[in-house]
Amino acid sequence: MGLDDKIKNTADKITGGAKEKYGDATGDDEKKAEGKKDQSKANLKDAGENVKDAFKS
Repeated sequence: MGLDDKIKNTADKITGGAKEKYGDATGDDEKKAEGKKDQSKANLKDAGENVKDAFKS
């Protein structure tokens, strides 16, 4: 996995976590769901990058 991808995925996870916590604190279920979705997408990207790295080795 490239360093750029790792940084972007980590940023997406952090942003998603912040959105989720904001939605939880304000009672905004839509924002909370958006945060969870962002975190899930970042996790899937990480998994895909790990698979690519495994095949490169």
